[in-house]
Amino acid sequence: MERVRIFDTTLRDGEQSPGVSLNAMEKLQIARQLQKLGVDVIEAGFPITSPGDKEAVSLIAREVKGVVVAALARASALDIETAWEAIKEAESPRIHTFIATSDIHLKYKLKMDRETVIERAVAAVKLAKKFTADVEFSAEDASRSDLDFLCRVVEAAVKAGATTINIPDTVGYAEPEEFGEFIRKILEKVPVMDRAVLSVHCHDDLGLAVANSLAAIKNGARQVECTINGIGERAGNCSLEEIVMALYTRKDVLPFYTGIKTEEIYRTSKLVSNLTGMPVQPNKAIVGKNAFSHESGIHQDGVLKERTTYEIMNPRLVGIPESRLVLGKHSGRHALKERLLELGYELTEEQLNEAFVKFKALADKKKEVTDQDLEAMMEEEIRKVPETYSLEYFHISTGSTIIPTATVGLLKEGEKLEEAATGDGPVDAIYKAINKITGLAPVLEQYSINAVTSGEDALGEVVVKLKNGFGKIVTGRGVSTDILEASAKAYLNGINKLLFDYQMKGEKQ
Repeated sequence: MERVRIFDTTLRDGEQSPGVSLNAMEKLQIARQLQKLGVDVIEAGFPITSPGDKEAVSLIAREVKGVVVAALARASALDIETAWEAIKEAESPRIHTFIATSDIHLKYKLKMDRETVIERAVAAVKLAKKFTADVEFSAEDASRSDLDFLCRVVEAAVKAGATTINIPDTVGYAEPEEFGEFIRKILEKVPVMDRAVLSVHCHDDLGLAVANSLAAIKNGARQVECTINGIGERAGNCSLEEIVMALYTRKDVLPFYTGIKTEEIYRTSKLVSNLTGMPVQPNKAIVGKNAFSHESGIHQDGVLKERTTYEIMNPRLVGIPESRLVLGKHSGRHALKERLLELGYELTEEQLNEAFVKFKALADKKKEVTDQDLEAMMEEEIRKVPETYSLEYFHISTGSTIIPTATVGLLKEGEKLEEAATGDGPVDAIYKAINKITGLAPVLEQYSINAVTSGEDALGEVVVKLKNGFGKIVTGRGVSTDILEASAKAYLNGINKLLFDYQMKGEKQ
């Protein structure tokens, strides 16, 4: 069996999903979990795009060990130098440089001829090679490129020092049989490919990203670029969990292995979903809530008699938690600690004490605290930024014949601040009162409610996306058994993130 390297680009291509914006600490949290998951390469970002992205890449390079940390750069000196500045403190740094090779990109985007593209590619690889031995070169829109020209570019890049060559299906245009043959021909036509690893980066515009990646592996590719939950530009990327579990489950026809610790897959999926504000669809393969659920009586009967009748994977294999402890208001600190450990949360004594206080408050409201309750509680904790404002109380006056009015009390550095406002509804009134207190008035780009647990005493989760005057979009999240309280917490979480971002960048509010 041969090894396939897993190159995770959740923090770069994944963050390019419309509406997703992660701060440096959120990116670091994901990067640490990716390292625990066992990915070979973390593409931490595209440093030239913004000072914030460069800062996040630098933070990951310094803090996350035991994995290659890559930074993306166009085939230009400034991009490459900026990428190196960001990753130079990494234990294993990689510069990933790219230029388009399809005629449509050359004509309309780059406005270059083919020879100039080859010259730029070679110059970029040689410059990157001066900084680090590990250089990856990508031929953007490779699947729509002329094969002979693409092979010339690839050969030139390898001779210039590239150690990984990436063949992207940038717009998700390829079909599996066609893409597999494309990869095979590149390996045949480029004699120096034995000096480099061949990689693929497939998009899901036609729903074929995983299928195309598997076809590429069958035909010689030994690195797959993918994202957690398949997030990314437009329809997204090849899904890490799907490609990994396909290789694990079908060893009979796919004799390859990865270094992924599959038990960490579900935990990673939940973390990325919560931090990006992108929920996982229920029928999503591997990590969707219905992936290991059975409603049909025939299916239920079969699974009860023998699990493998309708399940080709054991849910524990991907880290789907199965409750073994019933937690409620009479449970102690030790039981909570053990359950959190099983769910992947290793806490310090101080963190455990804080979590226990929140757990007890939640247990007083619910008959039974489920795994989903605990995950929602912990995700709120690990993601929080400094609380400039915290919710002290709110009062609502509303009805079918009166104008909704909210009185909100916030705490700021121990000082209680109160304002009242009217709105189109109770949530709108709460948000307007908060705006009065904070002096901010961000645009509410998105508001969504999800039930994260079941039953009459279920926890409700509210996710909001707020945009400030600079165009910065943040995701705020609040969880409570009271949906109005969850709405207020979510909005305040977003406000605090905006304020934190102002402080980090020294911007005026």
